[in-house]
Amino acid sequence: MDEAKYLDVFERLANHFGPRQWWPAETTFEVIIGAILTQQVAWRNVETAIANLKRRDVLDAARLLAVPDEELWELIRPTRFFRQKATRLKDFCRVVVDDYHGDLSAFLAQEAGILRARLLGLRGIGKETADSIILYASGQPVFVIDSYTHRIFSRLGLTSGSESYDKLQARFVQNLPQELVLFNEYHALIVTLGHHICRTQTPHCGQCPLNDICQHPNS
Repeated sequence: MDEAKYLDVFERLANHFGPRQWWPAETTFEVIIGAILTQQVAWRNVETAIANLKRRDVLDAARLLAVPDEELWELIRPTRFFRQKATRLKDFCRVVVDDYHGDLSAFLAQEAGILRARLLGLRGIGKETADSIILYASGQPVFVIDSYTHRIFSRLGLTSGSESYDKLQARFVQNLPQELVLFNEYHALIVTLGHHICRTQTPHCGQCPLNDICQHPNS
């Protein structure tokens, strides 16, 4: 059964890497800011930008919205495409401030499907970012798909590698218990494996806890 295979992958990764405790953030708002800023850039750059925002004391929807655009550009410049991302941040903050009176908890308390539609309606927020916010900030069990997921599970032979976001997400949902902690840890473990071991060009197959069940030529 595929369910057993997907759970076996999770258990191997969990035993190898241990608890990931992802997403690294001090507040829920910081989780959301990180999810938006991390698009197309390494996490270390996001950490630098978040540190800048903390020093400026604007990790709050209303305060961030009040920052002049040019100043915000400089604060988040390390994340690349900083002008676009500044617009995305302010669009999100504007919804929280205008439609929810600045109450982030009320915004995140919406049912996952409704919340996802609202997030996807914002410029520049795609499915991966929206689902990351729902999983890690709202605390609702949705499975986040990223490029690491496609790469790893196609190499394992569990997917073709050409599935759409929705189709691959459905595959995980169908083969795993619908548990928040499981979805959280599984995605974080996939990111860890993909970033450190199962790389695009030079995978370190000898270090991989999935090596004996992998169909990749270098395994």
